[in-house]
Amino acid sequence: MDTATKAAALLKEHRESIDRLDAILVYTLAERFKRTQAVGRLKAEHDLPPSDPDREARQMRRLEQLSQEADLDPDLAKKFLTFIISEVIRHHEKLQK
Repeated sequence: MDTATKAAALLKEHRESIDRLDAILVYTLAERFKRTQAVGRLKAEHDLPPSDPDREARQMRRLEQLSQEADLDPDLAKKFLTFIISEVIRHHEKLQK
């Protein structure tokens, strides 16, 4: 087997793995948003604020530690969590209207 054929086979294998990981991410995000929507409904029922800055700060610190343990760029992890938190808050605000 020549090097180009070996490289093509490895590339195919890596891409198949990436596709499986993308599926895991999508299903994980879906489950996470189901949980946060339940939290949003609970907050709306009890007239609690849509955001919790103390929890968000704790989550950011936790995510930074996890990203370092996982050898993931902490800035990327923070951007990702910031996006998720903003979406969650947006959903919670909609539920309170």
